[in-house]
Amino acid sequence: MENELNPLIINNKKRFKFYNSLSKKIDTLEFKENTEVKMFTCGPSIYRKPHIGNYRTFLFEDILQRYLEYSGYKVKRLMNFTDIEDKAIEEAKLKGITVKELTQEIAKLFLEDLKLLSIKVPTFIVRSTEAIDEIICIISKLLEKGYAYYYKGDIYFDPTKFKGFGKLYGLDMTKWPKKKIRFKRDNYSYNMWNLGDFILWHSCKDENYPCWDTPIGRGWPAWNAQDPGIILHSLGTKVDICCGGIDNRLMHHDYNIAIMESYSGEDFCPFWMHGHHLFVNGKKMSKRKKNILYVEDLIEKGYSTKEIRFFLIYSHYSEKMNFTYHKFERVSKKLNMFSKMINNIISKKNIEYSSPEVPKLIETISPVFEKNMGNDLNVKKAFDDVFEIIKKLNSFKMEGKISDKDSGKINDIIHRIDDVLKVTFTN
Repeated sequence: MENELNPLIINNKKRFKFYNSLSKKIDTLEFKENTEVKMFTCGPSIYRKPHIGNYRTFLFEDILQRYLEYSGYKVKRLMNFTDIEDKAIEEAKLKGITVKELTQEIAKLFLEDLKLLSIKVPTFIVRSTEAIDEIICIISKLLEKGYAYYYKGDIYFDPTKFKGFGKLYGLDMTKWPKKKIRFKRDNYSYNMWNLGDFILWHSCKDENYPCWDTPIGRGWPAWNAQDPGIILHSLGTKVDICCGGIDNRLMHHDYNIAIMESYSGEDFCPFWMHGHHLFVNGKKMSKRKKNILYVEDLIEKGYSTKEIRFFLIYSHYSEKMNFTYHKFERVSKKLNMFSKMINNIISKKNIEYSSPEVPKLIETISPVFEKNMGNDLNVKKAFDDVFEIIKKLNSFKMEGKISDKDSGKINDIIHRIDDVLKVTFTN
C-alpha cells in the first residue's frame, strides 16, 4: 500500500523530488541513511522589520527542514543576520542611533515573530559581524588566487575570472561588457549585476561608519562577501541545500557560488530552492504603495498565529501568492474546520470496534501526506488530501464507528504530520 501511494520510497530509502534552481528542473534529492543535512537559508537584513512576505519564505524553509526531520534526517540549518550594509548604516543615521542598536532591536523583533509563527530557531544564527575573521580569510585567498583585486582601497571580485559565473541564474557570459565597470555599493539596480565587478570590501573612508582593522585594510565587509563568511564560520565550504527568496536567485546566490567555489576550488552546493513573492491585493508590497503587512497587523485584527502560518504555507512555495482578506478568511475557515474534525475524531467515546473501512483509511493518511510533500514540497495538496481522508473518518466518528483505539492511532499520525505543518495542535 505505502509504496503504491508513495513511489518516492524505494528500497525503504527516502527520496524527494524537488525543483532545483541550479539544474532548472525537478531533481531527486537523496541522502544516505543517518545523514546530517547541511542547510543554508538566507535570513533577514536586520535594518528593518520583516513583513509577511518575508515570512512566507522563512516558513517554506521551516517546512522543508521539518519535513526532512520527519523523514528521519538530522538537519543542521544556518541562517544569516545581515547586520552591516549600506542600508543599515543609512537607516541608523536617520534614526540617530548606532547600527548595533538598530540591528539588535530588529533581531529581537524577528525572533519574537519566529516564536509566534512556530518557525524553528535554526541550529546556527550568525551575524555578519560575528564572521569577520572568516570573511577576511576568504577575501585574502581570493586576492591571492587572482579572483579579487584592490581599487582605490576597496576590494572587488572579477566575475570573468570564475568559470561558470551566473550558472544559477543562467547568465550568458558571452555578453559580458569589455569596459571595466565596478559596483561600489552593496545594492544597485537588479539588472546591472551582469555588467561588472562586485565589491567585497569597503575601505573605511568615513570614521562614522563601523570599521575593522584587518590584514586586508581598515574597512567593513560588503554584503556580497558576508554570507560566504558566515557559511564558512558554521558549516564549512560545502552545504547540501541552499534556500532563499526568488530575489536572491537573481544575483546574490550566484555571487555566493562564485566566491565559495573560487575560495575552496570545490563545488559549493548541488541543490538550490527559492520561494516566490507574496503580493497584497495583486500588488507587490512597498512603503510607497502603503500596503506592507506585518504579523502584528493580522494579530490585531483578531487572527490567530496558526491561521497566519497556515495561510502563508497553504500554496506552492515556488508560485506567486496573493493576499486578500477574503482569501485569508476562506483559508482560515478550512483550517478551523479541519481542527474541529480532528478534535472530534480523537475524542474518546468508549467505542470498542471500528467499521472495517476505518483501518484502511487510517493506513492511507501518512503515505498520502508523504507522497505530496516528497513531490516538490506540495503543502497545499498534502493538506487537502489529508483533509478529505479526515472528513470521511469524521463521518464514521459521528456514526459511532471508530473505536477509541483507532482514534488514538489517528491522533498519533496527525500529531506527527503537525510536527511538520504546526497548524493543528497547541504549541
